[in-house]
Amino acid sequence: MRESKVIRAEPAAGREHRLAPEDCRAQLALILNSADFDATGRERRFLSHVVEETLEGRGDRIKAYSIAVEVFGRDMSFDPQTDPIVRIEAGHLRRGLERYYLTAGHDDPILITIPKGGYVPTFSVRSSLETIEPALPVEWAEKVPTPARWMKASWLTVVLAATVAALAVVAFGLVRGGVRPTSPEIPRLLVETFEDLSGTEASRAIASGLTQEIVGQLSKFKDVIVVQPPENSVAPSRFVLAGSVHLSVDGFRLRIRFINRADGSVLWADSYDGETKVAALLDTEANIAQKVATSLAQTYGVIFQADASLNVLNPPDDWAAYSCTLSFYAYRAKLDQSALPAVRACLEKAVERFPGYATAWGLLSQAYIDEIRFLFPSDEAATSASVARALAAARRAVELDPLNIRGLQAEMFALYFSKEIEAALLVGKRALDINPNDTELMGEYGYRLALSGGWDDGCPLVAEAHTRNPGPLAYYETALALCAYFRGDYPQAAMWIRKTTFPGNANFHTIAAAIFGEGGYEADARRERVWLEENAPGLIKNLRQEVARRIIRPEDVDFFLGSLKKAGLASKDLGGQT
Repeated sequence: MRESKVIRAEPAAGREHRLAPEDCRAQLALILNSADFDATGRERRFLSHVVEETLEGRGDRIKAYSIAVEVFGRDMSFDPQTDPIVRIEAGHLRRGLERYYLTAGHDDPILITIPKGGYVPTFSVRSSLETIEPALPVEWAEKVPTPARWMKASWLTVVLAATVAALAVVAFGLVRGGVRPTSPEIPRLLVETFEDLSGTEASRAIASGLTQEIVGQLSKFKDVIVVQPPENSVAPSRFVLAGSVHLSVDGFRLRIRFINRADGSVLWADSYDGETKVAALLDTEANIAQKVATSLAQTYGVIFQADASLNVLNPPDDWAAYSCTLSFYAYRAKLDQSALPAVRACLEKAVERFPGYATAWGLLSQAYIDEIRFLFPSDEAATSASVARALAAARRAVELDPLNIRGLQAEMFALYFSKEIEAALLVGKRALDINPNDTELMGEYGYRLALSGGWDDGCPLVAEAHTRNPGPLAYYETALALCAYFRGDYPQAAMWIRKTTFPGNANFHTIAAAIFGEGGYEADARRERVWLEENAPGLIKNLRQEVARRIIRPEDVDFFLGSLKKAGLASKDLGGQT
C-alpha cells in the first residue's frame, strides 16, 4: 500500500496549499485522457514517469539518463551529451502541457508543469476565477444562455463534466443520421504522424517533433478542429495532412501535403529544410510549423479556399451556419457594401441557431462595425447603437472562447470605435500573443496601432501581413499607402494607393485624395475630388468628424485634412487648416 504523502504547492496568491498525491494523480489522468493533450505515447509515458517518481519522493533521481533508460528503453550506454532525445521530447511535452491548459484544462484546479532546465514536475494550485457577463441588447436576452459563474470544481464535478462532453461528442455523431445538428460545421483536419524515411532514432524524433509542433500551431486557429489518429469515428475529418521526413548528414527535409479526403486530391503541397543541430532544432521545428499552420488555417488560407469553392445544395443547418462565416470573409475581400446586409442577417441567424458559435459572434460584431465604417453620412445615434451591438457581440464571442481570435479582433474594433483606444490596443496585442501566425489579426492590429499614432510599430505588422496573407491585398495596400504618406514618402504612397481596387469605397477615395493632394499629383487629386463630390457628399460635409473617427492623434488629423484641402475639397471642417 502506498504511503500517503503531502505535496506542497504555491498558488498565484502566495498562500501555501497542501495537495494530496491522489489529487495530483487525478489531475494527471485528466491530462492523459484529454484529446486536447497533444503528445505521443512516449511523451505520455515520460509525463507519467516523472510525475509518479516525484509523488513517491524520488524526484532527485529524475535525470536525462534515467528517463532514457527507464522510459525510452535505451541501453546502459546512453550518453545524454551526445543524444538529445530526452531534451527534445521534454520540449515537446512542455508545449503539449501549455496547450492543454489553454484549452481543455483552462479551469483545472491543479497545474502540472515541467520547468525548463530540468525534468522534475511541479504542482501548483490555480486560483478560482469568476467570469463577468457582458451586457447584451434586450432583443437577445432570451436567445443567449446565461453562463454559470465559475466555481471551484471538486474532482467529481470535473469527471462529470468530462463525461457530459464525451456524450456531446457522441450526440454530434448522430447529425448525419438525420438528427438536427447541435453544432456548426467546422472543418476537421486529421494530422497523421509524419513518416520517417531514414529509420534512425534521430529521424523518428524529428518526425514526431514536427508532427506535434504543427498540431500545436494549427490548434491556435479556432476555425479548424485538429485531430490525430486514432480518429474519432463519429465525426470524420474532411481533410488530411500527411508528410515524410528524410534525414541527411547535416539536415532534414520535410515534404508535406494537404489532401481532400473525399476524392484523395492533393489541394496543397510544400517542402521545408532544417538543421539537425541540437541548438537550432527546436527553433527550426517551430518555424516550419508556423509556416504550415499559416498557409493552411489563416482566414484566406488553403482550407478557406477549398470550402469557399464548394456549392452545397440545400445545406443542413450546421453547414449553413459555417457558410455564413465564409460569406463574411468573401464580403471583406471586396468590401462591397451592397453585400453587407445579407451577410449580417446570415450571421444573426447563425448565432440564433447556434448560440455557442464564438466565431460567428465575432464576425457579427465586425459586421455591425462595418455599418458605420463605410457608410456615409453617419448618424450619431445609429453609430452609438451599432458600436454597442458590436461590443456586446464581441464580448459574447470572447466569453464563449477566450482564445478565439475573431472574437478578440472584434472586441478590438468595437473598443477602437468607442474611442477606448488604449483598451483596444491591449486586446489586439493579447490576441497577437495568442496566435502570432494569424495574419488577418496581425494586419488589423497593425493598422489600428498605426492609425492611433504608432506608425513605426504598426506599419511593419501591416507589411508582414501583406506578405504572408493570400487574402484581400487591396485592404493592406491602402494601409501601406497611409504608412508611406505619414512618413513623407509620397511617391511610395501613390504607388500603393494605385494598386488598390475598391472603386466604390469612399474611405479609399478619401485616402487617395489626401495622398495625391499632398504629393502634387494634380490630375489624380482632381479625379478623386470629383468622385467624392458626386458619390459621398455626406462624408465631405463632415470631414473632420469622419477622419477623427479613424485617425486618433490631432496633429495627424490636421495634416490629413490639410492634404484634402490641397486636393481641392471644400468643407466647413477645413477652414483654417493648412
